[in-house]
Amino acid sequence: MPRIVRASVVQACTAAFSLSETLDKLERLTRLAKERDDSQLAVFPEAFIGGYPAKSTFGTVVGDRSPEGRDEFLRYHSAAIEIPSPAISRVEAISRATGVFLVVGVIEREGGTCYCTIIFVDPQSGYVAKHRKLMPTAAERLVWGYGDATTLPVLEQTFSSAKGDVTTKLSATICWENYMPLLRTHYYQLGTQIYCAPTVDSRPVWQHTMAHISLEGRCFVLSACQYAQQSDYPADHPITPGTSRNPEAVMIGGGSVIYSPAGETLAGPLWEGEGVLSADLDLDDVIRGKFDLDVVGHYARPDSKTWYLHPQSPS
Repeated sequence: MPRIVRASVVQACTAAFSLSETLDKLERLTRLAKERDDSQLAVFPEAFIGGYPAKSTFGTVVGDRSPEGRDEFLRYHSAAIEIPSPAISRVEAISRATGVFLVVGVIEREGGTCYCTIIFVDPQSGYVAKHRKLMPTAAERLVWGYGDATTLPVLEQTFSSAKGDVTTKLSATICWENYMPLLRTHYYQLGTQIYCAPTVDSRPVWQHTMAHISLEGRCFVLSACQYAQQSDYPADHPITPGTSRNPEAVMIGGGSVIYSPAGETLAGPLWEGEGVLSADLDLDDVIRGKFDLDVVGHYARPDSKTWYLHPQSPS
């Protein structure tokens, strides 16, 4: 009997950095995935709760930070959530009410530091794990702290349906973390089968990255990207320098997609507007793919390589 999980990627954005409106949107889109597509798993984009500060500089140049930039960071920090918190409880309630396992990008607040984080929420157990982005990209390092090896889980999850229970392993890797070869290998080594890739990278070339990972890891790749216009941000949010304000101007362009372990597109990419893409994930396709390529098994050659954690000093 096929071992199938019904899964969705959600293309949507934060509602003007409003926590209550964003949580309402999360509930509405989760219910859509469940009621329209009968999904058991839904992946939301990077920084869906808390917001992605596209085009922001936070008043920073090398050697100086402006008072206005500090105020902007205060607003951003205030929009972030703590773990645990009432916001996490609301996500747990949505998962429980719909029966959908949720993988959601959030901006996590701990003390004075924000982290780009993914939370994993189970319909029965509630919040079960998180992953903090190891390496914020470029100017993201102004406002996000660094994750570490304590939040790199691969979760074993059982999905139940009228056809029986299906157990699989899933993980999440955020945006340009997907360009870190050893991080990908970590997840492959732990047996990920459903490789979630929340992002805000809407470049067409991102599709090649996702296809490559699905082929390399012989896993399903679920990439959920934000789609945002200027109207989705506060009225005074920065825009591209030299351009005029236009509520319909695109800030983040989408491209959410689902790939099979054979590198084949199962759903998407979605380029226009918000939406939910869904597909059946036949987990036996993972093993079918590893017949000829298992990069942490028969196609690995650890005997031919030597790794140095600490480079030797020149003699």
